[in-house]
Amino acid sequence: MTALFALPERVWRDEETRAMLRTRDVAALFGLARSHGASQSRIAAAIGTTQARVSEIVNGARVVTSLEVFERIAEGLDMPDDARVLLGLAPKHPAGLDHLGPAGRAEILRVYPSQLAAAAEIRAEASQTKTIDILAVRGLGIIGLNDSLLRGSVRDGRTLLRVLLLDPESSAAERRANEIGESVEAFTAGIRLALARLQELAEDGPIEVYVYPTLPVWRVIALDEAMYVSAFGDEWEGHESAMYKLAPTPYGALHRGIRRQLEEVRRAARRLV
Repeated sequence: MTALFALPERVWRDEETRAMLRTRDVAALFGLARSHGASQSRIAAAIGTTQARVSEIVNGARVVTSLEVFERIAEGLDMPDDARVLLGLAPKHPAGLDHLGPAGRAEILRVYPSQLAAAAEIRAEASQTKTIDILAVRGLGIIGLNDSLLRGSVRDGRTLLRVLLLDPESSAAERRANEIGESVEAFTAGIRLALARLQELAEDGPIEVYVYPTLPVWRVIALDEAMYVSAFGDEWEGHESAMYKLAPTPYGALHRGIRRQLEEVRRAARRLV
């Protein structure tokens, strides 16, 4: 596989191009290449796929989600390092392995002021996802209510849903209720409501529900490899926190560390469904 051709440097600096990279809009990137003289066949040869597959992407019949495919696209379009970083990839020539440099920042695709600001993107991505992992406290705004963020995304029977909620019987539940100024009874009633509503989803498709006994720190919505991460503070709820969209990279520590913690919390939790 060889580089397609070198696009003018100004193209990669253009804000419209940078928006394509941030949102991983591959169809638009292919359109950009075509506007500079590349046919679909030439694009296909450059990224190591078929013309038919490129056509599916351009026409919206296929969405690219694989990190390996993004890497081939970056190579085939001969992206400079700053463009690779915006696409969520590590630079080809990182200056060492400093996680505070571009190689580390590459795993942070976007930052949102709250979950609400990311909601449309999360819903769209969830519709293409095979596995959804949730680490939350009550989870009502994510999955527990009819109009919650992801309720409609898991009712087709094709998506594996794994949910971790705070154990309403734990001392951590009492502590969290006190932190946010709610009565323990009201706070734990919200968790129990979410657990009951999750039980209903078991009729629609594969689901695993767990409760964990420790004070919550991270709030995670993982859609296959992509992770939307916010934090619980002692004065605010997770949905009010800034939200980071993370993708795995060879040198990034955040995605790897939070994924490991998510899996460890699930390993130590008590399964209910």
